[in-house]
Amino acid sequence: MAKIRALSALVIGGVLAVTASGCAPQGGGDSDSLTYWAMWKEGEAQQKVVAQAIADFEDETGITVDVQWQGRDNIKKALPTLNTNKVPDVVDGSFAKLAPILAESGQALPLTEAYDAKVDGKPVSDLIPSAYIDAGALTAEGEDAPWMLPYSLTSDAMWFNEAEHPELAENPPQTWDDFIATLDDLKADGQTPIAIDGDVSGYNAYWYTTMMMRLAGPGSLKKIASDESGEAWDSPESLKAAELVQKLVDGGYFIDGYNASKWPAQQQKWADNSGALMYNGTWLPNETSSYAADGFEYSSFPFPEVDGGPVSQRADFVGFAVPAKAHNAENAQKFAAFFLGKQYQDALGTDAKIIPIRQDAAVSEDMSTVKAALDAADDYYQQNDGISFPGYTEKLLWPTLDKLMLGKLDAQQFIDAMKTGQADYWKQNS
Repeated sequence: MAKIRALSALVIGGVLAVTASGCAPQGGGDSDSLTYWAMWKEGEAQQKVVAQAIADFEDETGITVDVQWQGRDNIKKALPTLNTNKVPDVVDGSFAKLAPILAESGQALPLTEAYDAKVDGKPVSDLIPSAYIDAGALTAEGEDAPWMLPYSLTSDAMWFNEAEHPELAENPPQTWDDFIATLDDLKADGQTPIAIDGDVSGYNAYWYTTMMMRLAGPGSLKKIASDESGEAWDSPESLKAAELVQKLVDGGYFIDGYNASKWPAQQQKWADNSGALMYNGTWLPNETSSYAADGFEYSSFPFPEVDGGPVSQRADFVGFAVPAKAHNAENAQKFAAFFLGKQYQDALGTDAKIIPIRQDAAVSEDMSTVKAALDAADDYYQQNDGISFPGYTEKLLWPTLDKLMLGKLDAQQFIDAMKTGQADYWKQNS
């Protein structure tokens, strides 16, 4: 049964009334406007859904939304404004990007009003499946309400073309031994088993971090990363995970040139059937659809079970946060809640082809296998196991994992490098 944590702490303020399709006008706001720095770019499928929600919100509430389609660097651009009078009222992004800048620094406002709001006749806190909510991660230390309101999920999967590999859809490998046997069969048939763009650190990291989740479970890697001595890297699971990744590298299962190419070269080759599998995020169908081979049918299966360990799935939040010094925070929370209306959640699922946060929202056929894996999971974890220590991932974990994945370090050398690097990190950041 999935781990479920109570959301009672979310319901602590006055209820913000919202109509069945969204928000009703409310008094007491900071003004009749708000500024929103969005993570989407104009023309993206997700941006079109958000733009429609903005138009509807403005019509229903009379609040003007000054939106800037900043793209994926919106949080980086917002950072210098956090202590100025030009701070945006609301931003959106992934948990991994928002947490170090806003939550860890105390720069995020608790979203009490957004979670208390009623959308489609229900409190927002009831629309987000409780199994996905980790109150400890989404609630800043010393606060009673979450600092982030998710509106969609990203996850990962072993993607393949079902038209080329119906056998993988019919009988996907369940265990690590089954998976290796599948890779060997592909090699024997003259096919490249796995495509990967080795210059994308986040993609390289998936293999090790997921292996740790399969061996030691959610929270295990973050606990190791929290050890200021670095000695926690001596755990048997840490080394075993590195050894299994090294075997993939040494076994020649990755596409030729993965360690010297530039994204999206290998992704393009995979979409043109030059590689059977790609372990990647739920955005992969959207990213590759324009150049995929004719008749390509996106399907996937979860990362296999390893040595009988726990089977959890990555469920990363994408959503809104309100900077602590926002001038129009109340209006920002109204809009954040409004976007959880079912019509927008359905549109995210069917038009944008991502996974909405609402359990009752529609999903596309491309996402159906990932959604099924999420629904069947015993537990959930976030990218990098939720590690959000400033600079840790970008400056230590990912660069060292790159070396493991590219064959520049063996398993024991990786462990040794993480031990010494982590001790240095905490000396500099304690």
